[in-house]
Amino acid sequence: MKRITPQPTDIFISGGGIAGLTAAAVLGGNGLDVVCADPAQGGTGRETEDTRTTAFLQPARPVLERAGIWTRISEFAAPLRALRVADAGGEDGRIRHAATFEAAEISDAPFGWNIPNRLLVRELLDRLSQLSNVDIRRGVHTRAIVRRSGGVMVGLSDGATICCRLLIGADGRNSRIRELLGIGARRWRYGQSALALRVVHDRPHEGTSTEIHRTGGPFTLIPLPERDSGFSSAVVWVDGAAETERRSRLPHAAFDGELNRRSCGVLGSMSRVGKHGSWPISGLLANRLTAHRSVLIAEAAHVVPPTGAQGLNMSFADIQRLQELLDVNGIDPGSDDVLRRYARSRLPDILMRTMACDILNRASIAGNQVARDARLACLKSLHSGAPLRKALMRAGLGRALQN
Repeated sequence: MKRITPQPTDIFISGGGIAGLTAAAVLGGNGLDVVCADPAQGGTGRETEDTRTTAFLQPARPVLERAGIWTRISEFAAPLRALRVADAGGEDGRIRHAATFEAAEISDAPFGWNIPNRLLVRELLDRLSQLSNVDIRRGVHTRAIVRRSGGVMVGLSDGATICCRLLIGADGRNSRIRELLGIGARRWRYGQSALALRVVHDRPHEGTSTEIHRTGGPFTLIPLPERDSGFSSAVVWVDGAAETERRSRLPHAAFDGELNRRSCGVLGSMSRVGKHGSWPISGLLANRLTAHRSVLIAEAAHVVPPTGAQGLNMSFADIQRLQELLDVNGIDPGSDDVLRRYARSRLPDILMRTMACDILNRASIAGNQVARDARLACLKSLHSGAPLRKALMRAGLGRALQN
């Protein structure tokens, strides 16, 4: 039998979604040899099918710059200058109070930028094709791993074997790497699903993201760049799973009717453009972030509801911390010291944000009028005092900002 010689590399990344590709671009740009494998990229055209956008908060921009794609995507990025949180939890479903949080109160920069996912994937793949030290394996999944003192042997579905100094699991909430490492995870569900779509509307959004709370979950309008075709926004519409499924099957006119009622007319009359996508809302927290020469990042380690744009931004915080730890000449990327420092620095932030997203999402579900009125009182209280309002905005961005 012919013996297969393992391919040596510094980093092996399992998973080629936005987080995995970004990690490959950042670490490869640091000069590390990287192999990235992803079964879902085998000619599926996923980069053109994703209807979602991602609101990247301020701390994500340096990661996109490190990945070498910020200048490519910045012209398509809509600045998020304000967040308006509106409560429509009264009996008539109209907005009874709206609180606006302005980025200018805490920073010269916007809160962040809204960018189409398919654009990100396309530009990341193009950037990676230019890095000779990064090897992207499309249509390939991780079959097995063998841990050794100096590295991890990874067996792939195409018969290849990779020997890496650090294994990164970035393969999503149903992570094969997490399973192979024997790391458990706590999961929970909310009984909700989300619709993601693009709409055109009569009024300009003026860089303001609007989150409307009634019951079932938040209805969020996120600015998109203004084009000749008019004003447009991305929508993330969270509701009970059965209601979302019913809504997704509606004819276009009936869907637009419900869309306009739920948006409370904040941007005038609106209509859906193109297709919509949907996904279930759930939570997950891995029992550990690291194992022998291995680390879990992004949704392999943590999954949160789409509240406050925390999900992928938490993933980018994972990547940024890894980059900081590995940006040292001659460092062993899979050493016990690196992994210990990574877990110690990331775990408190992950726990805090997971808990905050869980609380906020459960509050958004409130169907009973007493609970909705309590939510309204809490919103007014949090917004009314400038020191608390600014502290909340800084916490949401993920780091302290100077005025």
